[in-house]
Amino acid sequence: MEYRRLGKSGLTVSRISLGCMSFGDTSRGFNEWALGDEEAQPLFQQALELGITFWDTANVYGFGSSEEIVGRAIRKYARRDDIVLATKVHFKMHEGPGGSGLSRKAIMEQIDASLTRLDTDYVDLYQIHRFDPNTPVEEVMEALHDVVKAGKARYIGASSMWAWQFSKMQYTADLNGWTRFISMQDQYNLMQREEEREMFGLLADQGVGGIPWSPLAKGRLARPWGEHTQRSDTDPVGRRFFGNGDRPIIDAVHKVAEARGIPMAQVALAWVLKNPVVTAPIVGPTKPHHLPDAVAALDVRLTEEEIRSLEEPYGPRLPTAF
Repeated sequence: MEYRRLGKSGLTVSRISLGCMSFGDTSRGFNEWALGDEEAQPLFQQALELGITFWDTANVYGFGSSEEIVGRAIRKYARRDDIVLATKVHFKMHEGPGGSGLSRKAIMEQIDASLTRLDTDYVDLYQIHRFDPNTPVEEVMEALHDVVKAGKARYIGASSMWAWQFSKMQYTADLNGWTRFISMQDQYNLMQREEEREMFGLLADQGVGGIPWSPLAKGRLARPWGEHTQRSDTDPVGRRFFGNGDRPIIDAVHKVAEARGIPMAQVALAWVLKNPVVTAPIVGPTKPHHLPDAVAALDVRLTEEEIRSLEEPYGPRLPTAF
């Protein structure tokens, strides 16, 4: 495993992040394909054996059950201080003014609820899951600053928004002496590269670390065209973002992987990892080979010819994450 500082902050994280949307109680109606507590435990053990100590979840994953499962796994397999624990706030958890969004009321209520489910006094990284157009950025940034000053979070991050929105929030923090974001969790993979146009330049300028979600396009880039899984058949989020996939891009990944004799996932992840703005792609495992493939991608160095072949089929498209 490799480790790197997250942006220009002092926080060191593993270069692969364990994505915990894969874990949850399916009876709560979030993900049909999620793994329950017992099924998830071997993957937490495997993550630690591989040196993956950066774990990312959210309050809305499994409607709270992902955080509960993650909290139990930390207690069972690790020392709390050895894990860089991240969670998020924004999406609807319940009716009422504190159940969703980024109002001061919601942030204060939801951080306490997350800490209870995670059974910890603090998270290392508290992220806003989306931009909230209904709440002034001053209110959001001051509330997040107060969460940090209360010791409930060590750092703050953001996810999936327009570059101008992120810039406005960072500037507001600077203007008032409040805590700045150290990370941006956005969608980035060979099938969705729009962050290269504006966001990545902003992150480089501001010293913010990129922790892309869905680096394998919800698995589309990890298997040949036409192959399906339970997740691809039942995950509405994956269908909305990627449909059945982009065949020319998938075929290009398949060709490079076949020539090298390695899994497609390693090729697609190696391409994401080569971007200097990317600190740690988030990989959500559901099978035993997913995390080893992700770690193996750290040693894959793509040639210029391979990179050209992977990038050539891409065409501009609208971001669909926000």
